[in-house]
Amino acid sequence: MQAIVMTETGAPEVLVPRDVPAPRPGDGQVLVRTEAIPVLYPETLIRSGAFPFPAPLPAVFGFQAAGTIVELGAGAEPALLGARVVATTAGFGAYAEFVATTAESVTVIPDGLATDFAAATQMPGSVAQALFATAHLSPDATVLVEAAATGVGSCLTQLCAAAGARVIATAGGPAKAALAREHGAAEVVDHTAPGWADQLRTVLAGTTADVVFDSIGGDSVTPLLDLITPRTGRILSYGWLSGAPAQLTAVDLILRGLTLTGCAGPAWLTEVARHQGAALAAAAQGRLNVAIDAVLPLSDAATAHHALEQRSALGAILLRP
Repeated sequence: MQAIVMTETGAPEVLVPRDVPAPRPGDGQVLVRTEAIPVLYPETLIRSGAFPFPAPLPAVFGFQAAGTIVELGAGAEPALLGARVVATTAGFGAYAEFVATTAESVTVIPDGLATDFAAATQMPGSVAQALFATAHLSPDATVLVEAAATGVGSCLTQLCAAAGARVIATAGGPAKAALAREHGAAEVVDHTAPGWADQLRTVLAGTTADVVFDSIGGDSVTPLLDLITPRTGRILSYGWLSGAPAQLTAVDLILRGLTLTGCAGPAWLTEVARHQGAALAAAAQGRLNVAIDAVLPLSDAATAHHALEQRSALGAILLRP
């Protein structure tokens, strides 16, 4: 079968198309013939070496793939045969024509939801659902969604707006700002512009943000601290688009009575997994809409990684085997 093999850590060019033996499902596993493979931002960090790769190299790359179950291992539920699913791997093996994974790690795609959109929605939708549940928003809340044109950001914007919250979004450039507004943002600030925190202050017009969903990390939240509701304001930190986690001190929080919740690590991933079915259900019902920027041949995995790192995509990038 054709697959994308990561030969070493480094630039996108370490993702190389190769012919490799197709996997066979072991006990309790299923074999998925893939149809759409989402290219996920965390994968770029693994590929670059910022985080360890969970298997000896060289190895087939990739976290998730959507397709149809074509073979069952011993002990797998017979009803799964022929089902359309999104499969999550142990951290490798998804950039391929066939993927073997445990039956427990697949999510059945609801009727009426196209496989491409299921692939594009599974990760950002489940992360956004988990963040939304953790935030415990009141109906009149004002929230700030950083990088609202990303997959997670766009899903968060939709969920918060549907709950009645006033959503203020940040996005980089006019096209991404338009996408954030399309998904329900009342106001959008360009976080690539100098002094964007001052723009946010103007937009807030004397009010404050009750919740900040921080996907940028680094020092992005520092200039916003005095724009967050004192004593009850919350910061949910879940992303490192800047290359580093949020650079806040205990004093920053204590003096303002703010709460910082870290949304990362094994316990958080378990929470995200709990929302995978809900994310696909919301997409099938039209409550979550994830844009798809491009569908590329599987052999163009390196090109897809370049596009993600350049932040030029307006939506998900999928690979087609």
